[in-house]
Amino acid sequence: MEARDDAIETVSGAPKRGEALRRTVGEFLRLALIAAAIALPIRYFVAQPFVVDGASMEPNFHNGQYLVIDELSYFLREPARGEVIVFRFPGNSKVHYIKRVIGLPGETVEIRDGAVFVLNQDHPGGFRLAEPYLPADIRMIGNFRFTLRDHEYVVLGDNRLESSDSRSWGVLDRKFVTGRAIFRAWPPGAFGPIANAS
Repeated sequence: MEARDDAIETVSGAPKRGEALRRTVGEFLRLALIAAAIALPIRYFVAQPFVVDGASMEPNFHNGQYLVIDELSYFLREPARGEVIVFRFPGNSKVHYIKRVIGLPGETVEIRDGAVFVLNQDHPGGFRLAEPYLPADIRMIGNFRFTLRDHEYVVLGDNRLESSDSRSWGVLDRKFVTGRAIFRAWPPGAFGPIANAS
């Protein structure tokens, strides 16, 4: 009879199944709230995902690639030449584009004979822009000249023959810039940081 009482005590001392489940669910919810409290501010104020749509940035960025965009840096500094940026398209702010910064505020940018030339205070006679991120056989059609005011940029796609960019719709105002591409998250073969040629 005593052995039986011990068995009853042992069973009654164990946590009830419903209690264990409640504790597990409670712990899961607590961890989920902590994760959300950390992740949401990062997602909305520091970095955001972006999926490349189209061929305008080939061969460096391909359709369907998943990128991480740094939204914080441009609160501290201005975009630099060669950086890959994401911005709201001036003609439709619901659409986001990805392009490379070519011309900076206060500069004059000329596109002629398939090359980009920049005139600025440091180079009043201008210089041909070196673009090591482009294939050597890249072609570009047309002649363009942009004189940039404060907060205006010239942006071009890396695929110069297949890009809707400043040559199509003009200069980009700084207010439309969302952030800069800093990391490739997908596909796995492209995973890693993005080298910006500034």
